[in-house]
Amino acid sequence: MSRYRPPSPPKTALITPKGYAKLKDELDYLWKVKRPEVTKKVSEAAAQGDRSENAEYIYGKKQLREIDRRVRYLSKRLDNIKVVSEPPSDQSMIFFGATITIENEDGDERIFKIVGPDEIGTESHFISIDSPMARALLKKRVDDEVRVQTPAGVSLVYVVGIGYEIE
Repeated sequence: MSRYRPPSPPKTALITPKGYAKLKDELDYLWKVKRPEVTKKVSEAAAQGDRSENAEYIYGKKQLREIDRRVRYLSKRLDNIKVVSEPPSDQSMIFFGATITIENEDGDERIFKIVGPDEIGTESHFISIDSPMARALLKKRVDDEVRVQTPAGVSLVYVVGIGYEIE
């Protein structure tokens, strides 16, 4: 039995201006602040002598690898990403950047904003454009009935409102 896992599908290369700024700030912080600090600590730990049993040195090198990995990822991602700063021409339909109010069959309302996959996790109401909910909602209008495949089964939701904020 093999442990092969097929590669995950590529992430959608869209992002909001705020999301782009956050990623750029993270890259600048890691490269200009965090990495020099850790490099200094590693060089100080290396100067203490035996590196094979020096926990500060080993941990510092591990931190540097993690920082370098994240810097490489952010550099490549920021080069290949498209910032969507303008709302779509037809604002009555759901597209990237839309803030949507939906209502489930029980009458409970929830508000989501469709953002790029690099932005989820920063705020609780953000959902990725790659998520099943967002995919089901794309190109729908107010009062449309949408069936969404969830881990618990198929849910039925109604689009109550659509809005776009200009950033």
